[in-house]
Amino acid sequence: MTLSILVVLIILLLYSMIRILREYERGVIFRLGRYVGVKGPGLILLIPIIDKMVKVSLRILVMDVPPQDVITKDNVSIKVNAVVYFRVVQPDKAVIEVEDYLYATSQLAQTTLRSVLGEVELDELLAQREKLNHRLQKIIDEQTDPWGIKVTAVEIKHVDLPQEMQRAMARQAEAERERRAKIISAEGEFQAAQKLSDAAKILATNPITLQLRFLQTVTEISSEKASTIVFPLPLELFRAFLQQHPEKKSGEA
Repeated sequence: MTLSILVVLIILLLYSMIRILREYERGVIFRLGRYVGVKGPGLILLIPIIDKMVKVSLRILVMDVPPQDVITKDNVSIKVNAVVYFRVVQPDKAVIEVEDYLYATSQLAQTTLRSVLGEVELDELLAQREKLNHRLQKIIDEQTDPWGIKVTAVEIKHVDLPQEMQRAMARQAEAERERRAKIISAEGEFQAAQKLSDAAKILATNPITLQLRFLQTVTEISSEKASTIVFPLPLELFRAFLQQHPEKKSGEA
């Protein structure tokens, strides 16, 4: 009976002494309440009753920031949520300097999100999201640095606009599309008019081209229509031919 109790005590003693930490884990050791160091990964031996260990993960943590009510610089009320990527780089500070680094980082991210987005206008928030993400990451990282935490990225996930603002933006987008369509149509008319002007100048400098164009038009109409079409033929069409053969004209006279 005594031997069985002794074996059980030895097993319990070994269980309380031995700790195994994974590659991504570190143990912050306290001896009689005093910090003595960080150990791991691998096999860790503790003095029973005297040593206490707090396990900390070094992997990147993903924290979802709940939707925050934000009033932008141009007095638009919106809801914005985000996601924060961070990791513990100094386990001793994460345990000693702050009571709960996860909760503290979450609260800091929420307040920073409201503060930063409240300083910009809605158009800037929608158009320059990457710039705001970098600014949020920098501010949060600076404030969590004393806790031994490194913020690697902050991403704004969703911007929830009021219904009236969505309708106003839809009308604005439609008006912008109409403006672009009118500009494109006007540019097309201008280019067409310019080409016609160039063609008119060419025809004015060389009258024979006008006659050839007239004959081409007659040919196209005759090939498409079966009905008879009568065109008045001005004498100017034959003036070029008469000028080329003046001897025939004199002979006939």
